[in-house]
Amino acid sequence: MFGRLGAPEIILILIVVVLLFGAKKLPDMARSLGKSARILKSEAKAMKSEGQQPAPADPPPAQRTIQSAPGDVSSARPVTEPTDTTQR
Repeated sequence: MFGRLGAPEIILILIVVVLLFGAKKLPDMARSLGKSARILKSEAKAMKSEGQQPAPADPPPAQRTIQSAPGDVSSARPVTEPTDTTQR
């Protein structure tokens, strides 16, 4: 019943989306969705690389800079990492 989406259904969904949000806002929404996807991907990659490397006994607190897009310095911000003293 709901499992088959053909071309007419997809076109109808796209028309409804354009009518709801307006054609002017769609590029901005797509751009922000792309930035969010890049941030999520870079954070997941950083978490994966942190899990593979052995952690030193007392790592010094460091600041990382998270950028939303390569070369986009206007939205970059320094982030302090939380200190976790518990052993897992």
